Amino acid sequence: MKVEGEKRANPQQGQQRGFNFLDYRPIAKFMKSRWYPGIFQVPVAIVFTFIVFELLFGPSEAHDNFGTAGTWVLWWPLLPILLFLFGRLWCTVCPFGFLNDIVQKFVGNNRPVPKFLKKYGIWVIDFTFLLITWSDHVWGIVESPRGSGILLMLLLTAVVLSGAVFERRTWCRYLCFLGGVCGNYSRAGMLKLRATPEICQNCTAAACYKGSDQAAGCPMFEFPRTMDDSAECNLCGNCIKSCPNNSITIQPAVPTSELWSIKKPRLEVAFLAVVIMGIVFVQNITMLDIWNEILAWLETETGTTNYYIIFTVTFFIAMLIPIVLLLVTGWTAKRFNRISVRENFSKYGYALIPLDMAGHIAHNLFHILAEGKTIWYTLMSVFGHEVSHTSTALLDDPTIQALQYILIAFGTLGSIYAAYRISKGAAKPKLVTVVYGILILVFAVLNLLLFSMPMSMRM
Repeated sequence: MKVEGEKRANPQQGQQRGFNFLDYRPIAKFMKSRWYPGIFQVPVAIVFTFIVFELLFGPSEAHDNFGTAGTWVLWWPLLPILLFLFGRLWCTVCPFGFLNDIVQKFVGNNRPVPKFLKKYGIWVIDFTFLLITWSDHVWGIVESPRGSGILLMLLLTAVVLSGAVFERRTWCRYLCFLGGVCGNYSRAGMLKLRATPEICQNCTAAACYKGSDQAAGCPMFEFPRTMDDSAECNLCGNCIKSCPNNSITIQPAVPTSELWSIKKPRLEVAFLAVVIMGIVFVQNITMLDIWNEILAWLETETGTTNYYIIFTVTFFIAMLIPIVLLLVTGWTAKRFNRISVRENFSKYGYALIPLDMAGHIAHNLFHILAEGKTIWYTLMSVFGHEVSHTSTALLDDPTIQALQYILIAFGTLGSIYAAYRISKGAAKPKLVTVVYGILILVFAVLNLLLFSMPMSMRM
């Protein structure tokens, strides 16, 4: 496709825009080929189908079911690590997105995204994420192979409906609760895709967004030349294939750097970051031995033994605590940086993302390292080979605990540094950094206290 004012990128321009993985011919050739990303999507879809079958028709006990082990002991713990290393690449190979593309190709109506979803999609994602987390604890979805299978089938149905009605990956961008988490964590990751402004300024084709003969338009509704974070980029490669000017780059990113440069912080994104902190607290507390003592105390205080009511109260309080603390901190910081509590909440909610990610990884590190062998045991049982075992652990508890502490330490440093960089240019930046640094340390100490206690296993 010929573009008016087209410029071909030359080596000098490549040097100006810094290190770029696409400057290496094998990588660029692979990502522009018809094999990418299908070479990853197809095997992942096959494994996913096998896992869903096992969840629905395999052993009814979680510790015997490969679907449970593959989903909650392997994939879920690895996901935040993948997001940190590669950004939102998982969303390209995700079987939900792949299915959406197939449905759209054959029966898609390609209707525009409703204005409601464009405006409130992240709030829908926030609410869905909270609802699914609450449902898991009330109905034991994670510990129930059938429950996990039904959840995945419900999500698959929603994906099919979305793909059949709306254009591109409306589901992934505006409705997927997992996509919201992936977007948040990708902002703190180590990889970024961008267009080169000096090359794009003379381009009138906008093929990276609209598509071309080489590839469809951006499935996530992103325009690379205006992107300022990686939250909605899934590295699908469409813009790389379509761009006639070789403007697209894939570069290493300084972890957390995208949290400092957000031009328009969004309240709903900050809200998700804050409630993830509460969710990590809930996930930890309910897997500790003291949870039964807390339940007994709550039964006495509330006058009911109904678990639904007791857990709902606990869940609400756990979500409310970090929200209130961030609001109070914003009110305190307002005295120094002279911006509203709402703006403080929106800006500094992003600073919690590194600690969120660290807490998420640390929590799930226990499952993959203390229960990791169940993946092999349950897989062998699928093929009729029962493996005798006395332990499911890959590492001992003290080693796992030490790794959890290290993760929380790095997450804390990342969040404090993000708060420091966000504060630059504001009135009294050092005082504002101290105020938010104290809040981050409070969250860090709470995480460390919870990880210092013995945790029960899923399998």
